[in-house]
Amino acid sequence: MLKQLNLSRLYLALGLLVFSFAVGVAGFMGIEHYPLVDAFYMTVITASTVGFGEVHPLSDLGRLFTSFYILFNLLVVAYLVSVLTTYIFDGELRHLFRMIRADQEIRSFHDHVIVCGFGRNGYKAYDELRHSGTRAVVVEQDQTLLNAANEASRTQIPAVFGDATSEATLRQAGIERARALITALPKDADNVFVALTARELNPNLTIIARASARSSVSKLISAGANSVVMPDEIGGSHMANLIIRPEVIKFLDMISGLDPNKLRLEELPYNELKPTLRGHSIRELDVRSRTGATIIALRRGESGDLEVSPAADYRTAAGDVLLVLGNEAQIQALHQQFK
Repeated sequence: MLKQLNLSRLYLALGLLVFSFAVGVAGFMGIEHYPLVDAFYMTVITASTVGFGEVHPLSDLGRLFTSFYILFNLLVVAYLVSVLTTYIFDGELRHLFRMIRADQEIRSFHDHVIVCGFGRNGYKAYDELRHSGTRAVVVEQDQTLLNAANEASRTQIPAVFGDATSEATLRQAGIERARALITALPKDADNVFVALTARELNPNLTIIARASARSSVSKLISAGANSVVMPDEIGGSHMANLIIRPEVIKFLDMISGLDPNKLRLEELPYNELKPTLRGHSIRELDVRSRTGATIIALRRGESGDLEVSPAADYRTAAGDVLLVLGNEAQIQALHQQFK
């Protein structure tokens, strides 16, 4: 969505110009009894101060009206020129075109993720989605946050400028076509409202919400959130565990990307396996020797239970999801050989 603040000055300048022309035409027709065409002609030459002669000699009242009308138009033209100068030379026009292109791009998105709020949590969520190859749309009111991110990444982030709690804003972000939404707004009440609105617009949506207070968790779940994350509690627990069990936390940091030796935890659904590999046992798949990655867990399709370190003789079935851990190169090999 195009940010209204960016266009408000341009709309105001054009509105003043139209108002000025309407006043001029009405004044010349009412005071001097000019026909419409003559009144419009006098309005144009007066507003533009080109100095052409009058259609008919003006009365004293007509001269007085014209004098004030010229002064008024000097202010209108000066304001219009300043706005156009800002749009052309300060990059506003270029930014406007970028937003139009982004808006058109978002309209073509399907099965994407919407990230509401582009603060620290929202930015991290978007960055992870982008690196995983998932399409994401950001909803944010503060344009400076997105401008800084665009400059840092040297890419144009697909974004909707507006209030994430507004139904119209979520629709412009493609809420009906999205598969998931992450709401990371600073206020818990806003996150509750976003979850409630998003669930109403798309009943099949997966909603992940941020919460600051523990009392907000139940409200977010009731509003339609599938999962609730409390960054402050996670951070405090993480710092304590660095003392209690540092090696475990270092390993988790490798998975989360906080460690230079980054690992990836990848899902390998049954329906994405090559047809020739479906129904094979974990031993027969031999993921470890073929790619270097390791199957660490299995989500059973029938029961939905999560089984850690599944038995090697277990044969994959429809609905199953294998959880595989490996570095970037190993995960790429997994995609090439098994998907």
